[in-house]
Amino acid sequence: MLIAGFPAGAWGTNCYLVAPAAGEECVIIDPGHQAAQGVEDALKKHRLKPVAVILTHGHIDHVASVVPVCGAHDVPAWIHPEDRYMMSDPEKSLGRSIGMPLMGELTVGEPDDVKELSDGARLELAGLDLSVAHAPGHTKGSVTFRMPEAADIPSVFFSGDLLFAGSVGRTDLPGGDMADMLDSLARVCLPLDDSTVVLSGHGPQTTIGQERATNPYLRQVAAGQGSVDAPRRGM
Repeated sequence: MLIAGFPAGAWGTNCYLVAPAAGEECVIIDPGHQAAQGVEDALKKHRLKPVAVILTHGHIDHVASVVPVCGAHDVPAWIHPEDRYMMSDPEKSLGRSIGMPLMGELTVGEPDDVKELSDGARLELAGLDLSVAHAPGHTKGSVTFRMPEAADIPSVFFSGDLLFAGSVGRTDLPGGDMADMLDSLARVCLPLDDSTVVLSGHGPQTTIGQERATNPYLRQVAAGQGSVDAPRRGM
């Protein structure tokens, strides 16, 4: 298994390229602000051929490079229907007025081919098996992607801005909701094995076991308690 990740742009959003091995087909997860060149560099370094872009949610820091990346390689983008509008109208998702400057070099819009994700869907792309879980809270259309354990490789969980090392995604932007966030943590994260590797939208790699033991949000959800007064992250 090959996972090449790098933080991109002003928000340091993690973009991932995932393939069975070097020299094979791959999927690209969350090519955000200023990620296009990093994607091209990783494709060349590992001799990869992209077959799809898949998106954990629609915030501009996760989708800003979707149009150039999809256009350069003639591949579709997958996104949950609740967040699809954000690709063309990022200001609305951030609570900004239309016409306000938003890092003016960004080209917003949809790529030529957009496919919609649904809860419980199974994506078989580039020789990979990815299960989709709808996980609202950060946005209404947030999703996660999980690859099952195989041989000596633990399960890998691409959590987007649902779960971070030590924190969770913010819920104060349009479409965010703390009750939904806590429900998603309980429903999507808690059932996972402790050995599951968590690759999030921002920050370092962690595991479900580490977060179950130390993340204040996950600990409180596991204990069946209410909301937590602790810092949240993400755009």
